[in-house]
Amino acid sequence: MGSLYVVGTPIGNLGDISPRALETLESCDFIAAEDTRVTLKLLNHFGIKKAMLSYHEHNRNSAGEKIIERILNGENCALVTDAGMPAISDPGEDLVRFCLDRGIKVVSVPGPTAFATAIAISGMNAGRFTFEGFLSVNKQSRREHLESLVNEQRTMIFYEAPHKLPATLKDMYKAFGDRKISIVREITKIYEETIRTSLKEASELYAQSGPKGEIVLIIEGAEKVKKEYTLEEAVEMAKAFQNDGASASEAAKKASAETGVKKGIIYKSMLEE
Repeated sequence: MGSLYVVGTPIGNLGDISPRALETLESCDFIAAEDTRVTLKLLNHFGIKKAMLSYHEHNRNSAGEKIIERILNGENCALVTDAGMPAISDPGEDLVRFCLDRGIKVVSVPGPTAFATAIAISGMNAGRFTFEGFLSVNKQSRREHLESLVNEQRTMIFYEAPHKLPATLKDMYKAFGDRKISIVREITKIYEETIRTSLKEASELYAQSGPKGEIVLIIEGAEKVKKEYTLEEAVEMAKAFQNDGASASEAAKKASAETGVKKGIIYKSMLEE
């Protein structure tokens, strides 16, 4: 039995390909490519000659069975997408799962990934984020997707095509309000650009047409909603601090810092009780 190698390829600059990725493409028996024409340019650039099989959104089931059959017969397959890491917003996800279900070894050969690269240069909060991929072209599905994220506090990352950007920005502004956004396009290419603005300004700037190139949208998450505490809740909190060994004054001070209720009012209520 052979193996499936999930090989990351450059998202723009061909110099970003790793030595291990080149070695894998040279040594595998065949390559499963999203678009064989795109992959052929990559192979020609590095002087690699290798048999290819087309594997994409519209033939994932039929082509997937052929690939698995060849791997089960002992051949090694390198899976590549047009750019970046296969299986990320990509039908390669299905092929990986099919192989794992059949007991086929899946090996990672990491490479560039657009969303991780984009957030790294966006200037946005990258401590916690959620990758949301492409929004649906169906209006209702797109609206439901955005509405589900209204209270998401993590930074949100989306992929988008230039011709769909105006409508997407309009929908995002309507759903999220005027938040910060970084529009990162043409990553690692000559015209790489990061546009830091707001959803309102972006929706106005690109009302008619979007900028050229592959686009990643990075939007700040929702503000954390502060809980409004009642005096009774603040007093209960102070009592808990007091039970842990704090003096009445110190307990009221701590509870005030946590709840926003004035220390004096908490302290007075504690004494009255």
